[in-house]
Amino acid sequence: MIGRRNRPIVLGLVAAALGLSVLIVGLGSGPYPAWLAAWSVVTFVAYAIDKAQARRGGWRIPEIVLHGLSVVGGALGGWVGLLALHHKTRHPIFPLVLAVALTVQVAIGIAIDW
Repeated sequence: MIGRRNRPIVLGLVAAALGLSVLIVGLGSGPYPAWLAAWSVVTFVAYAIDKAQARRGGWRIPEIVLHGLSVVGGALGGWVGLLALHHKTRHPIFPLVLAVALTVQVAIGIAIDW
């Protein structure tokens, strides 16, 4: 469950993803690629924020939120955050969740012939 303190972060990330998705669709991409692109950007930004906060010892984005962002469409952004930022590399559940989420997202894309 998302705590009261983290609700504004989660709502802001959701709003950003929806806004980016609408923008990308408006630029001529289909809805599913736009969805994936928007959530990937938001997921990468969440990883970057969490990494910066970890270095500073500040508040953190809960792991369940990072997993959720990956599952709803941001698996590619999660992988970029994991590999480029070296964030959450010591947690074996993160590559597992990202691998499963990305596999499902690609399978859906193939199934709907994006």
